[in-house]
Amino acid sequence: MGEKLLVLPGDGIGPEVVDVALKVIQKVANTRGVEIETDEALIGGIAIDETGDPLPPETLEKARNSDAILLGAVGGPKWDTTDPGARRPEEGLLGIRKGLGLFANLRPVTSYESLIKASPLRADIAQGIDLVVVRELTGGIYFGERGRRNGGNEAFDTCAYSKEEVERVVRAAFDMAQGRRKKLHSIDKANVLETSRLWREVVLEVAPDYPDVTLEHQLVDNAAMQLIRYPSQYDVLVTENLFGDILSDEAAMLTGSIGMLPSASLAESANPGRRLGLYEPVHGSAPDIAGTGKANPLATVLSCAMMFRYSFAMEDAAAQIDAAVDAVLDMGLRTPDIAPGADSGQQYTPAGTAEMGEALLKALS
Repeated sequence: MGEKLLVLPGDGIGPEVVDVALKVIQKVANTRGVEIETDEALIGGIAIDETGDPLPPETLEKARNSDAILLGAVGGPKWDTTDPGARRPEEGLLGIRKGLGLFANLRPVTSYESLIKASPLRADIAQGIDLVVVRELTGGIYFGERGRRNGGNEAFDTCAYSKEEVERVVRAAFDMAQGRRKKLHSIDKANVLETSRLWREVVLEVAPDYPDVTLEHQLVDNAAMQLIRYPSQYDVLVTENLFGDILSDEAAMLTGSIGMLPSASLAESANPGRRLGLYEPVHGSAPDIAGTGKANPLATVLSCAMMFRYSFAMEDAAAQIDAAVDAVLDMGLRTPDIAPGADSGQQYTPAGTAEMGEALLKALS
């Protein structure tokens, strides 16, 4: 019996980058004799347009019956509004995370030697970056009580965490650190926020179960600075939902483009190699370049590598995809977001979404 994959192309450049990723998935599956059954559903802005709901019940039901979900992107100016009663595409993303219990978001950040000059950091700082941000995904301010009061002139958003929510993501981060360089930074704001004080208490309770992992606490404002000053100090970072959202996007730019950052959002499982997961690039829907063929598909393709690793328990297939991305970058192919500046003197070959996809398929042969 094969793997069941639900595909959610979404909005903007989502369908374009997902199209490349599906070709890569099929190529890898064919070479390994693996059957992957795909289905497709609506989410985000296109789902609002067609059904009035950013997460139609049919989409969530299909997701629950899948082994993995591949998502393109959601959102765009068409649906931007400050009307508190209007439906927004991002509700679909938050809803599927909550509905599937996808509590741990993994965002690996790696500096590719061939892209060092694309980083906004000096080369000596950008080299050697190899970190993973583990972000709690189903709690915190994004899911707390919110609203308007005093005639709409005052707004509030509530951040709340339970001990159980903190402990499960912290253990996931410790587990990941054990399989890497055995360093964990826990990021909070315990000098001000009560939720962060609970967070730190739980981390300290869990830490003795992982005596081989070196633990360090950092305040989130310091971590934001340290990611720019000395990013290679980090191995695994674990933090709450809002902090993780901000820090992982900051970390993405260390490599030169958010178009290079994949992600996996994982549910609990008795088998770490067979977790239900949603896989998506960290970048948004980029409506300004949708339909132009300029979108970088590499973050989506790297997300597929994570899918083979965490949902299909196929580490060799994941490594094959990672190697293909390395090979294409070493060839000098560059979509606009990772192309070096005119004053860099660096030689490269301009490429669009389709050309990058074709090169990846050749590298996988």
